[in-house]
Amino acid sequence: MRNKTCEVNVANVSIGADHPVVVQSMTNTDTEDVIATVKQCAELYQAGSELVRITVNTEAAAQAVPRIQSQLEKMGLDIPLVGDFHFNGHKLLSRYPDCAKTLAKYRINPGNIGRGHSRDDKFSQLIELACENDKAVRIGVNWGSLDQELMARMMDENSLLAEPREPVDVMHDALITSALDSAKTAEQLGLSKNKIILSCKMSGVQDLVKVYQDLSQRCDYALHLGLTEAGMGSKGIVASTAALSILLQQGIGDTIRISLTPEPGAPREKEVQVAQEILQALELRTFTPTVIACPGCGRTSSDTFQHLAKNIQAFLKQSMPAWRTQYHGVEDLNVAVMGCVVNGPGESKHANIGISLPGNGEKPVAPVYEDGVKTVTLKGDRIAEEFQEVVLNYIQRSFG
Repeated sequence: MRNKTCEVNVANVSIGADHPVVVQSMTNTDTEDVIATVKQCAELYQAGSELVRITVNTEAAAQAVPRIQSQLEKMGLDIPLVGDFHFNGHKLLSRYPDCAKTLAKYRINPGNIGRGHSRDDKFSQLIELACENDKAVRIGVNWGSLDQELMARMMDENSLLAEPREPVDVMHDALITSALDSAKTAEQLGLSKNKIILSCKMSGVQDLVKVYQDLSQRCDYALHLGLTEAGMGSKGIVASTAALSILLQQGIGDTIRISLTPEPGAPREKEVQVAQEILQALELRTFTPTVIACPGCGRTSSDTFQHLAKNIQAFLKQSMPAWRTQYHGVEDLNVAVMGCVVNGPGESKHANIGISLPGNGEKPVAPVYEDGVKTVTLKGDRIAEEFQEVVLNYIQRSFG
């Protein structure tokens, strides 16, 4: 059961309340480069990103936003674009009203707007522009750019206590205070509660969990989750999965992004895939059929089942864009590819469709099970091709 939060509508995407957790991503192209940004937005969206955030940091970037949206629309892609603003967002949105109108949501960081009265004026200007253009706003606090005046004041107040709290606890509270105070100010300026999303991003797993647990108890705003600067490769994937899984399991979080550092030249869509896999593993959403495969052991010195599992997974993934429109519910399919008799038949029977390949010393045959019933036994050199045909026939029969 998800924690109850306000519903926020961003273009055609509903966030919060009882709606499914939404997957977001962000481009790493120079937004001024319209062609590159359009290409990456399209790739992220087609991979499953439901919102795509782009950097708007210069006048040229702000001018490019409407052209980017126009090109995406010509491609038949209705992608809600989120503008990421720091330092000068109030100027860019004021000077380029077409940019302000085109974006589906503004992301602003209270710690990067300015200091004192200057910060208050700039924040007010941003919120007034959001109100004028009927846009949602994510107030995104980040521990790497936390409001230093607020932090210093709270540290000073803490030092005067009879029993001062640990500095890290004060910092956690400062993040939450910055987010909640900013949201309260936004409401006072006329931005309705159902136009506000909050985030308090950190790069430590335990820090993130603690802050969001506290934040969710203190408000009912829609919450965006993400481990900031998660890192590269397996480290970033594991850290993000650990943090977000704890929170999502507790019903905390309405939208997520996995902030992976990509390998040089690697596609950006990996962060979308990881976000989807987290949600699917937690049974919060389904995006693509699940392939269950054994890890292999001394009974499976042949790598046939590994190749078959890889090929079937690739076949399902490549087919999903077309299948989503043809076969309703196909994303819930479970396919088992097992390597020997120990767990093979049992796992295959539990799946919608499964195959149990022969292990060392077993008969060179592979029984196939559909909905728990053995339907055919495959053998010979074309097991992989024949099993793929069996899977496709099952999908056409069961989801057509």
